[in-house]
Amino acid sequence: MNQQYVWDLQDVDATQVALVGGKGAHLGALSRIEGVRVPGGFCVTTEAFRRVVAQAPPVDDLLDRLSRVDADDREAIRTLSAQIRRAVEEIAVPDDLAAAITGALARSGERAAYAVRSSATAEDLPTASFAGQQDTYLNVIGPAAVLRHISRCWASLFTERAVIYRRRNGIDDRSVHMAVVVQQMAFPHASGILFTADPVTGNRKVATVDAGFGLGEALVSGLVNPDVFAVRDGKVVTRAIAAKQRAVTALPAGGTREVAIDAQQQEQPALTDAQVVRLVELGRRIEAHFGSPQDIEWCLVDDGFRIVQSRPITTLFPVPESGDRENHVYVSVGHGQMMTDPMKPLGFSMWQLTAMVQMHEAGGRLFVDVTARLASPASRAGLLDALGKGDPLVRDALETVLDRGDFVPSLPDTAPAGPPRGGAPAPIETDPAVVTALIERSRASIAALERDIRTKSGPALFDFLLEAFEEHKRVLSDPLSIQAIMAGMEATWWLNDKLQEWLGEKNAADTLTLSAPDNITSEMGLALLDVADVIRPLPEVVAHLRGVQDDGFLDGLAKLPGGAEARDAIEAYLDRYGMRCVGEIDITRPRWRERPSTLVPVILDNVRNFGPGAAERRFEEGRLRAQQKEQEVLSRLRALPDGARKADETRRMIDRVRTFIGYREYPKYGIISRYFVYKQALMEEAGRLVQAGVITEPEDVFYLTFQELHEVVRANRLEDRELLTQRKEAFRSYHALTPPRVLTSDGEALTGAYRRDDVPAGALVGVPVSAGTVEGRARVVLDMAEADLEAGDILVTAFTDPSWSPLFVGIAGLVTEVGGLMTHGAVIAREYGLPAVVGVERATRLIRDGQRIRVHGTDGYVEILP
Repeated sequence: MNQQYVWDLQDVDATQVALVGGKGAHLGALSRIEGVRVPGGFCVTTEAFRRVVAQAPPVDDLLDRLSRVDADDREAIRTLSAQIRRAVEEIAVPDDLAAAITGALARSGERAAYAVRSSATAEDLPTASFAGQQDTYLNVIGPAAVLRHISRCWASLFTERAVIYRRRNGIDDRSVHMAVVVQQMAFPHASGILFTADPVTGNRKVATVDAGFGLGEALVSGLVNPDVFAVRDGKVVTRAIAAKQRAVTALPAGGTREVAIDAQQQEQPALTDAQVVRLVELGRRIEAHFGSPQDIEWCLVDDGFRIVQSRPITTLFPVPESGDRENHVYVSVGHGQMMTDPMKPLGFSMWQLTAMVQMHEAGGRLFVDVTARLASPASRAGLLDALGKGDPLVRDALETVLDRGDFVPSLPDTAPAGPPRGGAPAPIETDPAVVTALIERSRASIAALERDIRTKSGPALFDFLLEAFEEHKRVLSDPLSIQAIMAGMEATWWLNDKLQEWLGEKNAADTLTLSAPDNITSEMGLALLDVADVIRPLPEVVAHLRGVQDDGFLDGLAKLPGGAEARDAIEAYLDRYGMRCVGEIDITRPRWRERPSTLVPVILDNVRNFGPGAAERRFEEGRLRAQQKEQEVLSRLRALPDGARKADETRRMIDRVRTFIGYREYPKYGIISRYFVYKQALMEEAGRLVQAGVITEPEDVFYLTFQELHEVVRANRLEDRELLTQRKEAFRSYHALTPPRVLTSDGEALTGAYRRDDVPAGALVGVPVSAGTVEGRARVVLDMAEADLEAGDILVTAFTDPSWSPLFVGIAGLVTEVGGLMTHGAVIAREYGLPAVVGVERATRLIRDGQRIRVHGTDGYVEILP
């Protein structure tokens, strides 16, 4: 056999993806697993594909043209991909290659039936399965037909769907090559798909089997609904037997056809329970071999299973490593921090080192193990209450796990009930001086950090940072700071509860907290309006900003009339807020100071949509509305029985909420301020590593954990250069994963449900976080830098951390997929008086950009209007 072009499947292993493609490599590896039967055959290698394509110069030119086409230009992709396929199919197979293929066929019998299957080098990979992206041909008979279908498989590398799939996964068309698998045809009684983990819930202990009669094409094409079995611990736990009216079978002369199934057979199961269990046992063996859950295509021939495909299930969210085999329940950190994007290794490792609780990484996201707190009755109620206030869906997901009764053990309380030793801390006075002192304390700590870090470099820098992280945590755990935060939140809850009870008014605290003092995040949004005031009267500056292409635009401002003043205004803003950015908990994200062009669209929107003095005017309007609301509420309370007492208590709580609620945002500002100091020092080290030839570019350090970077700096050497490539590929793949709010050690992802019946049919349900109702145009914005908002627009996005607040000044309402009553977006929406609903699952997909919607911020739902 000419091994340059044709390899027997038995000689192939999992390492040879570049030669035989993903499917071929997997089939070769499968054929080596004891007890697994794979139909025999051979692979036509990627060398054959390269040689054939090289004989067609038009293909090279067409690929050049395809590479320049915009990813969203479906018509151009459709036209060019069709031309490439036609060019490939028209190439004659060279005689020596044809001879090698027909020689391989002769060993099994030239008139035997074969399955001819594509096997691309970017197929069946751990991070992208490419399932269904290229072609498979069944029951191909005779050498001429096999050669013709091999050409079709080569051409199928350039189907429209395959090209688009590669674009979405960041894979260059030229980097992918096509091998072809030719296997002896199996003629099954039944066939289908086995998932060794539940593809819907992610549960790794539950396998699911889809089964139908005849060839598997009937299931894959959607011609029939399959029987569906679920297996756990070696037993069928659920089964749904479908009415299978049709099947696909092989024709004697080649090809396939649809046939009707006898009426008496239609509702008979395609497999017995015993066969299902045996198949799952086989699947577990395959899963163990490959080291990850598998999507397996199987067929049943004469009561024996044949495996015709196995690929990794790439949609499952990874499970944090626990180091034991006990049950664990994890809660997402990203949902609480309003940042559910994946983090790079330096980012998540530094958040772990500076966090107040232990965190576990999976899929580039962080999770907290809450199993012990759920297991103890003393801590369970408090945990559910606290998490439920932040995000009701998290609470519901946890209660779903608890309701099963057998996943989280109920442990005896380890401490007697009652107040903590030493008694509860005395409540702090309602005194603005408390907040002033806390802010000054934070500023002093950051100033000391900036001063002391300047002289540190090399390994000494990392020793210093480890000490700085302890100071970081000390600041975060300052009892007075925590009391101030809780005082504002508890006063909010008191006002909402009591005023609904006494006056029947929902979320009254939303209006009472408008323009509360000392809110650094809302001040950040208003301060950008002041920057716009400086720029608005300067037409040359406005024109310059409209043409900004990169982050060097500030240097060009000084040459323009009024440009120095504009630059000074932007620089002053960056001095105070330049450490912020979208996804700011990940230290590797570019800060506004590093990428000031991010702010330009928001500045220009403010120039266009507002007049001079808007910031001061908006703040004063909010303050007056809050004052009027206070007077109205107190007046109504005094008219009630026992009204004087109720009004007096309420007035004290209003004073308390306005004193402390703004401080809720300051600790995060302090954290991110410290992070930017850390980052600047680490990037200086990265620069030194580049100069020493240890890494190629400074940003390479983002793909090392803090501990790994410490070791690289100490040794001035990176032992495993391939590690960076692997980490970059893994990070890219994590973007395709949706992190769950709650995740179990079984891999089950739980999103929770609202379980409400008080909303209109078709409405999207969420958490009401800022009162009021508004109707307007939805602007679905996934990247703050691409926001194009006009007055009256409603912002719809995945999440809003504090960096989004400059957009809030120009919108009429807010809808997010992530969030709760006290997350940053909710706090700022109330501060600005924006009706807002958060935690709306899949909002950015269910609401189209430009649609008119109505946001019910008091009742917590969104209507899509006709």
